[in-house]
Amino acid sequence: METMLDLKFVRENPDIVKQNIKNKFQDAKLPLVDEVIDLDAKSRATKAEADNLRASRNKLSKQIGALMGQGKKDEAEAVKAQVAESAKRLAELEVLEKEYEERILKIMMTIPNIIDPSVPIGKDDSENVEVQKYGEPVVPDFEIPYHTEIMEKFNGIDLDSARRVAGNGFYYLMGDIARLHSAVISYARDFMINRGFTYCVPPFMIRSNVVTGVMSFAEMDAMMYKIEGEDLYLIGTSEHSMIGKFIDQILPEESLPQTLTSYSPCFRKEKGAHGIEERGVYRIHQFEKQEMIVVCKPEDSKMWFDKLWQNTVDLFRSLDIPVRTLECCSGDLADLKVKSVDVEAWSPRQKKYFEVGSCSNLGDAQARRLKIRVNGADGSKYFAHTLNNTVVAPPRMLIAFLENNLQADGSVRIPEVLRPYMGGMTEIR
Repeated sequence: METMLDLKFVRENPDIVKQNIKNKFQDAKLPLVDEVIDLDAKSRATKAEADNLRASRNKLSKQIGALMGQGKKDEAEAVKAQVAESAKRLAELEVLEKEYEERILKIMMTIPNIIDPSVPIGKDDSENVEVQKYGEPVVPDFEIPYHTEIMEKFNGIDLDSARRVAGNGFYYLMGDIARLHSAVISYARDFMINRGFTYCVPPFMIRSNVVTGVMSFAEMDAMMYKIEGEDLYLIGTSEHSMIGKFIDQILPEESLPQTLTSYSPCFRKEKGAHGIEERGVYRIHQFEKQEMIVVCKPEDSKMWFDKLWQNTVDLFRSLDIPVRTLECCSGDLADLKVKSVDVEAWSPRQKKYFEVGSCSNLGDAQARRLKIRVNGADGSKYFAHTLNNTVVAPPRMLIAFLENNLQADGSVRIPEVLRPYMGGMTEIR
């Protein structure tokens, strides 16, 4: 199991690592840096002593044979005692080695990845920085009802039945609203295929070693549903199984970049979420999502990052939804992320923007944990960079869609690009 950062990097640049922890407002982790460097020194000393003992043991074993051959039995016995002594010490050292290794790994898994110098420093999402707006945020002169009220007018949602069947955070979508949900997913799929991405439907369950490879322990605990009695988790996003696809692989350099767009349901505990809302589909335990992921050479990840969030902006604009991009500040970045941009859609009802997608560059953090390496043209091996971004995640996306396309008479306009997926309908009434 690999970690997020290279131990050698931490050893050689403790100040950079500590400053990065401060920049992320995780000061409680500062002592871990010196602790892991100290453990590493001890681990290497233990390893060296063990290696020396193994080498001398081999030499001594040969001597025993020679002495016995010369009939020097007493001397041979003395050397035998020496070998037994070193075997005992070696057993102790091997236990220590394992112990150090486990403690180092545990710490290294929690020391955050080094963020990009362009990331603004801030404590939490309230300090994220707006980058750019796309499209005119309009507030119409008629009142826009809450999204579930719009859906209920079309008999498009049944939260009461869902509550009886599964509890809060679930829903039945029906009729034209359910069709609209599928249409958006299908349109998003084709949109990404047209941009050269390979369409993929991945496993919806993954093993724990993939989970810990793609996310931090804290995130895992707050998000993932575990299948009882099996080493399987329901995915919280298809990016998890998509990046997992490359676990333990050595990819030929000429096969990069791998650009994939995946469809899947997503399951989330939403533990610690501000109370699952009874009447909305904003935070829910299950939803569907079209995702994009890229595995590329390290020098290309900045370029791909900008391409990925731009795809989302273009998609929403093609559906007449105004959006803006937000640069996530240091304190809002998950531990594996190097840089992140959120795409937010305009809500005419709330007269503000809300998050509909998140684009992240993870550098080599996931690749290092999952051992995703690249075979360079010159024969060198290095870790790939991985990126991911939401294409669309309805039903949340439907909130933006319905609010922005609602007409004064209560009908909802279907933008041109979506009509083929809705059987040619121009509006739903």
